[in-house]
Amino acid sequence: MTPQELTSSLQWRYATKVFDTEKKISPDIWSSLEESMVLTPSSFGLQPWQFITITCQKTKQNLLEHSWHQRQVTDCSHLVVLCARDGMNQEDIDKWLDQLANIRGVSRESLEGYAGMMNGFFGNMDREKTLAWAKNQVYIALGQLMMSAAVLNLDACPMEGIIPAEYDRILGLENSSFSTTVACAMGYRSSDDKYAELAKVRYSSSDILKTVS
Repeated sequence: MTPQELTSSLQWRYATKVFDTEKKISPDIWSSLEESMVLTPSSFGLQPWQFITITCQKTKQNLLEHSWHQRQVTDCSHLVVLCARDGMNQEDIDKWLDQLANIRGVSRESLEGYAGMMNGFFGNMDREKTLAWAKNQVYIALGQLMMSAAVLNLDACPMEGIIPAEYDRILGLENSSFSTTVACAMGYRSSDDKYAELAKVRYSSSDILKTVS
C-alpha cells in the first residue's frame, strides 16, 4: 500500500449510518479483521480485553433498544462488542509472563525486572483505576479495527451510544471478568446513506499537528 492509498482509504471511510442488510462480510475477510484485533498493541502487552462478534440477528435485535435504537446494530453484517478486563490481578500478570517466556524461549527469572515494573504500576491503582486503564487499551483496539476495515474497504461505525450494563446482561458478562466498553458495527454501506458523500469536517493540519525537532 502506498502512502496515497492509505490516505485515500481514510478519506473514504466514515461512521456509516445505514448498512446494506443484504451484503455480508466473507469469512476470509472477517478472519483477517479478527487477526488485526489479536495483533493490537497494549500497555505491557497485557491485552486486557475480550472481543465478542455477534452475527445472530436475534441477539442484535435484543441489543437494539439498549443502543438508542440505532439501526446499525441490527442492519450491519457483524457487530463487535469490545470489552475491558475488570480487575487485573497478579494471576493475569503471571499468565502473561508465562506466555512471554514460552513464546520467546526465555526463562521466567530473566523477566523479573519486567514483572517488578508491572507490579509497581498496578500496585498504585485500585480496581476503578485499573478498569479505566483497561478501557483506554480497548480504544486502541477499536482504532486498529477501524483502520483495518478501511484498508479492506469495509464500513464501520463505532458506537458509544449504548448501555454497557444491558449489553453485559444480554451477552452473559455480568459474572465474568469482562465488561462492555464500546461497540462497532461492521459491514457495507447502503447506497441510501446520505452521510457517505458528505465532506469530512476536520481542523487544519496546522491546528492539530506540531513538530518538535
